[in-house]
Amino acid sequence: MSAPLLFDTSVWIDFLNKNDTPQAVLLEEYIKTDSEVLLTPTILQEILQGIRDDKKYAEIKEVLSYYTLLELPPKRTAIGTAELFRSLRKKGVTIRKSNDCLTAYYAISFSIPLVHADRDFDYICKYSKLKVWEQQN
Repeated sequence: MSAPLLFDTSVWIDFLNKNDTPQAVLLEEYIKTDSEVLLTPTILQEILQGIRDDKKYAEIKEVLSYYTLLELPPKRTAIGTAELFRSLRKKGVTIRKSNDCLTAYYAISFSIPLVHADRDFDYICKYSKLKVWEQQN
């Protein structure tokens, strides 16, 4: 079994839309091999809120309930995420969506590599302790 990974919403969107990106293929492999797929509350919310069809929503909500949901104390998470955002801004990097800092904060806190398809995470990785999955050639 492979090491646990945190898959960002950007990867889930590609996976659910059947886009064969390297990240979506990796997620599919993790699901098929019963490797540990991790979620955060925000990723769970973002996946579910994007589903328009009620039947598909119910199905995906059920499937996602089987994956590990990482949890942190809300106050610590809010402060840690704000500090990450501020530290990046001081280095001249403005993250477009604060939820990306929230996802990164979870990955950093649990020392879990993040699989993503969003360039903001590359900036976060460059200036923080965030570890991201990189495709092997």
